[in-house]
Amino acid sequence: MTFSIHGLPVARGIAIGRAVLVASSRVDVAHYFIEPDQIKAEIERLRVARNAVIDELQRLQATMPRDAPPELAAMLDVHLMLLQDEALAHEIRRWIKERLYNAEWALVSQLEVLVRQFDEMEDPYLRERKADLEQVVERVLLHMKGAATPVAAAPPRPARQHELGLGDTQDVPLVLVAHDLSPADMLQFKKSVFAGFVTDVGGKTSHTAIVARSMDIPAVVGARSASHLVRQDDWVIIDGDAGVMIVDPSPIILAEYGFKQRQGELERGRLARLKNTPAVTLDGQRVDLLANIEQPADTALALGVGAVGVGLFRSEFLFMGREGKLPGEDEQYAAYRAAVEGMMGLPVTIRTIDIGADKPLDDRRADTHLNPALGLRAIRWSLSEPAMFLTQLRAILRAAAHGQVHLLVPMLAHASEIRQTLEMIDKARAQLDQRGQVHGPVRLGAMIEVPAAALSLRLFLRHFDFLSIGTNDLIQYTLAIDRADESVAHLYDQLHPAVLRLLADTIAEGARQGKPVSVCGEMAGDPTMTRLLLGLGLRSFSMHPSQILAVKQEILRADTDKLTAWAQSVLDSDEPAALLAGD
Repeated sequence: MTFSIHGLPVARGIAIGRAVLVASSRVDVAHYFIEPDQIKAEIERLRVARNAVIDELQRLQATMPRDAPPELAAMLDVHLMLLQDEALAHEIRRWIKERLYNAEWALVSQLEVLVRQFDEMEDPYLRERKADLEQVVERVLLHMKGAATPVAAAPPRPARQHELGLGDTQDVPLVLVAHDLSPADMLQFKKSVFAGFVTDVGGKTSHTAIVARSMDIPAVVGARSASHLVRQDDWVIIDGDAGVMIVDPSPIILAEYGFKQRQGELERGRLARLKNTPAVTLDGQRVDLLANIEQPADTALALGVGAVGVGLFRSEFLFMGREGKLPGEDEQYAAYRAAVEGMMGLPVTIRTIDIGADKPLDDRRADTHLNPALGLRAIRWSLSEPAMFLTQLRAILRAAAHGQVHLLVPMLAHASEIRQTLEMIDKARAQLDQRGQVHGPVRLGAMIEVPAAALSLRLFLRHFDFLSIGTNDLIQYTLAIDRADESVAHLYDQLHPAVLRLLADTIAEGARQGKPVSVCGEMAGDPTMTRLLLGLGLRSFSMHPSQILAVKQEILRADTDKLTAWAQSVLDSDEPAALLAGD
């Protein structure tokens, strides 16, 4: 019987194949008491399994492909640290010695204790880290059962998915269905062992989602009971665009999705040919397509899709997950310089650290705010930590000696914040001069992401060379919607008349004063919004590199002369979404 399971789409595309179930190793863990003379043997069984997992992860690190995402290496480091934690090992041995539990029972018992502690943590980032511990325990249990990996190897020569029939049993691509997947497991699938995967748990920022996007594998997470509803070897279809898994599809549905899959492949091929085509509209308007990056290594991907620069380097990712040990000036300088040199002369916009809300730092985990999004974040936090801020500013200024650097400041709202920020930049320059260290010129920009800033543009344009609109936060603050709150997330509306008016006014004011304005939020990478933004006068878009070619295609088909009047009608409408849909 055909049925569908809905989850969160995290990696686009369509995958078709037979299901490989990865059941949780904790489901059927043996629970029994041992004799006192068996204690040493149980502890030894546990030690052997733990060491086997350590060796396995170390081998994965040593053979990690050059194109593996940097996040994956960090995740493997975390898992190794957990495995080598003597305090954790001591507590497990205590269960064996004092309670006479068998090794598996002791391991799971200590896990349950730690999971409860994680669940009681107020910091959402830290709460999510329990998944790392669970995945480590899973791997140890698997080794104790005699299974080094939870899945079988893939067929050597899988058939092309769109040529499959429901009667096929050999050379069929495999689709992974699991409660959860560890980063180490994902690395083993790097060589296209699996066509896609679905997990019961996870969100758009979970480990599996991050790795799936970097590997360009269709994936759906948060599919609830998928691993319980799907049977081993079932035919399944993963629609990574819609966030749906179809189980036991009929021949008609299979043929339909096979056709969609072929269309997707052809579309990607057509888009790839646009890499070296200038982004110019039909009426001759040049548009700059820039990349959003998180690590210096991302510059290769940006150049690979024809980005004309970096519109947003999220520097906070250099600071996160470091257990309170913030990067020093030299480390930051090396990272910023690598990004600048990686873009080969093209401009790089480095945003100063933007932490808070959904991006906490480890060393501030004890801080609590009733509403983190309205608390001490972004420039507010930087100004409250002048030593840290000066360190970052000096590193950016030093990197500017190696190429075009634009310095972008987030979350500004007050004239006093602008004044303090400019004073700190001047102080950082003076400190470098005193040291005799070389630094370069930077263009200064401000992010427009709170309504107060959008309504005070003349103040901002007196002090800054350019503006960058952060639509994610601008929408959130304009509509008083916490995007992380599922109960109100449906009200998050990028086409709300108030949001569009703030966008239009910001773009228009920048044009009047001859100051460039860019959009670096998710709206910039949404092809359905491209024509409207062009009609509003936007000529600089910054987005994830994977979105650039799709947006460029829309630009090449657009005529801004015709779009201007239409965009004005959308602005004047009480229901812009309906008008846009009907266009």
